Amino acid sequence: MVKAKKYVLIKYFEGEPKATDLKFVEEELPPLQNEEFLVKAEYLSVDPYMRPYTQNFPLGTTMIGSQVARIMESKHPDFPVGKRVIGYLGWRDYTIVGPSNFSKVSQNTLLPVGRIDILPDIGDLSPSLALGALGMPGITAYFGLMEICKPKPGETIVISGAAGAVGSHVGQIAKNLGLTVIGICGSDEKCKWLTDELGFDVAINYKTKSIAKSLRKAAPQGIDCYFDNVGGETSSIVMYQMKQFGRVAVCGTISNYNYDLELLPKSTDVLTAILMHRLKVEGFVVSQWMDRWTEGIQQNLQWIREDKLRYRETVTKGFENMFDAFIGMLRGGNIGKAIVQV
Repeated sequence: MVKAKKYVLIKYFEGEPKATDLKFVEEELPPLQNEEFLVKAEYLSVDPYMRPYTQNFPLGTTMIGSQVARIMESKHPDFPVGKRVIGYLGWRDYTIVGPSNFSKVSQNTLLPVGRIDILPDIGDLSPSLALGALGMPGITAYFGLMEICKPKPGETIVISGAAGAVGSHVGQIAKNLGLTVIGICGSDEKCKWLTDELGFDVAINYKTKSIAKSLRKAAPQGIDCYFDNVGGETSSIVMYQMKQFGRVAVCGTISNYNYDLELLPKSTDVLTAILMHRLKVEGFVVSQWMDRWTEGIQQNLQWIREDKLRYRETVTKGFENMFDAFIGMLRGGNIGKAIVQV
């Protein structure tokens, strides 16, 4: 009999999430049935989407999230012992996976819940990359940039939340395609990483510099593409400096995640910028491209192999530290992908 541990949502987040919104639970797992297998988590992901998306799940749900896990016992011929899987199994260390987990994922869902995949062969790279550069963040960056922004060589792109898992990935793809890349982030350390290691042309620390003045200096002719991870006032400032027919990919609004939807802070009007600059603004979620998921993995893997794509992970060790890693990520404490190693 295996004793599993998990975090259960017992109170919806109000403002900044609190540890008391979750309950740490232990449970004994039953013996495996036919077509089931038992996995043990090795790496778990913490991501910004977890903050707003929990509102779509009933209280008592295991806290949402993806993980890389190893198969420890199996009664399913397609999932042999020793293989690793990637799945949205939530914040738990042991999980029994069965036919109910293999439901098809609708393109209209916010998350690919139900998707369980054998980890593809990535050679000597860390399995944790399946949660970052070779997982949802990397695939989000790839399709969001290519399908929504439709970048062209010689253009200028601005990326907010640029030192996160998605933003840092977007900037590198854009550089590979011949764009001038400007990143906005929250510390000098992050700025240095973006410019010195990832090749961004300019990085702006929004906590110490005027975004508006810095953008006018970095992009005096205006901005063609904006990949938005934060929303709020930052997005208003960027949109007013965009060129005619600029394209905006709305990936996240992390600056607003801790606010009640009825009490969102007021920000500068963006409709005038959209109208006068004739901007195309489109929100998206990565599950729109579920049928092309493998394409995203293979393209990102190729860039990593060619040393055209670098990555960084902020690793927290210990399943008992899941919440600390989560809140640290929401406060911007991570550089690159935030991961918990069990």
